Amino acid sequence: METPNQPRPRGQRSATQLTVSEPAELMTFLLAQLPHKNRNNIKSLLRNKQVLIDGKVYTQFNHPLRPGQVVTVAANRAPETSQYRGLTILYEDSSLIVINKQAGLLSMATNKERDRTAYGILSDYVKKENPNNKIFIIHRLDRETSGVMMFARSEKVQQLMQESWNATTKQRTYVALVEGVPEPKRGVVSSYLRESKALIVYSSQSPDNGQFSITNYAVVKAANGYALLELELETGRKNQIRVHMQDIHHPIVGDTKYGAQTDPIGRLGLHAQVLAFEHPITGEHMRFDAPVPKSFLSVVKERE
Repeated sequence: METPNQPRPRGQRSATQLTVSEPAELMTFLLAQLPHKNRNNIKSLLRNKQVLIDGKVYTQFNHPLRPGQVVTVAANRAPETSQYRGLTILYEDSSLIVINKQAGLLSMATNKERDRTAYGILSDYVKKENPNNKIFIIHRLDRETSGVMMFARSEKVQQLMQESWNATTKQRTYVALVEGVPEPKRGVVSSYLRESKALIVYSSQSPDNGQFSITNYAVVKAANGYALLELELETGRKNQIRVHMQDIHHPIVGDTKYGAQTDPIGRLGLHAQVLAFEHPITGEHMRFDAPVPKSFLSVVKERE
């Protein structure tokens, strides 16, 4: 628990929250709600990434607002992200560390693999502040999957997040680059998944054959025999998206384990784009985005 005299951890910002009651542009709304601020003051807030709409940073002064949205104005400018080889720290406080993991980096060591891991990098990072500091894994991303991932800074927070994962996790959005174009363009894949001793996950329609799993998909863009999909998870099983894409005969590029025939980007085409959740201690709504890798977009770019 922090005491009032301790410095505010990097990433934590006190804020003013404003609820939108009628349609308006962001600048007009802020000028009306913050009469002590002028246009230049507000442009500065936007430039410094101090204005969030429903938890997400916006910098466009003319962004349209809808009734019911919550605009947050942070007291301090957004912290600079910290870059390490293999990951970027997006946010940290006394309870959590959120990162953008690059493809190729293990989440944590396994019995067979002891290479450099996200867990190891962050463990070294927190020990620089205090040798007794530790971190705890909350969820994992496959080695070749990039994107948003979260760690706890205490066993208590780890347990709180894991025990209430389905209730407190509000959004888990992935993007996948797949072979071919799914029809229909939007759909739901559900099956029972189980892992074999050979560490391959199998899909079945039998309730006696694994854990029930649901993946929602939508085609965002398609070109050149590939499609970029947005995927929302209702469950979080190991290799779930990879197996479900194989189920609909549109495997993720580079995923030879689950049926891919091509590898146009030299890596698995799967990226954790958005993670939104309730903070386990403060109850605050948190949302983190990791931009879609440019290599994904280049594959579905229309050829001139």
